[in-house]
Amino acid sequence: MIRAVIFDFGQTLVDSSIGFRKAEKEAQDRISGDLSITDSNHFKSCYRATREEHHQNSVLSRYKIWQVIYEKYSCQPPCQLLRIMERNYWETVENHTNLFPEASEVLNNLSENNYKLAIITNTQGQRGSFTHRIRRYPEITSFFSTVIVAGEDEIPPKPDAKAFSICLKKLNVAANEAVYVGDDWRNDISGARDAGLHPIWLQHHSVDRNYPDIKEKIPVITFLTDLLPQLEKLQCDNT
Repeated sequence: MIRAVIFDFGQTLVDSSIGFRKAEKEAQDRISGDLSITDSNHFKSCYRATREEHHQNSVLSRYKIWQVIYEKYSCQPPCQLLRIMERNYWETVENHTNLFPEASEVLNNLSENNYKLAIITNTQGQRGSFTHRIRRYPEITSFFSTVIVAGEDEIPPKPDAKAFSICLKKLNVAANEAVYVGDDWRNDISGARDAGLHPIWLQHHSVDRNYPDIKEKIPVITFLTDLLPQLEKLQCDNT
C-alpha cells in the first residue's frame, strides 16, 4: 500500500528552466569577459564539462565550479566576486521560477486522500544552512510534513540513500510504501529506486529539456495530474 508521496522541488513542483538559462548565460558572460576570452566555443565547452563533472560528483556549488574555471585558465579566482555572482545567480533563478499550474491542485488532492507528503531536494551548494530557495515558497511547503535539503546538515546530496532513509523515518513509512517524484534521472529516479522507493519520472511537457534515453520500465508522466492515476495503479499492483 502506498502511504507517502515524496517530491523533488526544482522542475518537479516549480519551473525554473528559464531562470537557470538566464543565470547561466549571465555567469558565463561575466567570467569570459573577466578572463578576456577570445575563443568562446572552447570556453563554453570547458565550462559545460566542468559543470557536468562537478554535478556527477554531487558538487553543486556554483562558486566551486567557477573557481575551477578560473584555475583552468591559469587565473586566480576572484573569491569576493564569485560570492556576489553566486548570490545574483540564485536571485535570477528565483525571480524566474513559477509553480507548475497544476501543482497546488495535485498537492491538495493528495492531502485530502490522506497521503503523507514530503520533499527531498538537493542543496544549492551555497555556504551555510537554510539557504535553499524552497523556503521562499510557503504556499508549497505548507503541504508537507517533512522537508529535507540533502547536502545540508551533514546529509549527503542525492542520489545518496541517506536523505531518502531519513525522510522515510520521519514519515514513519517503509520504502515500499512511498513514491518519489522527480525530474532528474541520476539524482531522483536512480536514487529513489536504489533506496527502495517507487520512482515516478516527471518529464514535464512545458520544460524544454533533453532527457536521457533510458531503457528501463520506470513510470513517466508529463503532467503532475498524471500522478494520481499512477498512484491508483501502484495501489492495485501492491494489493
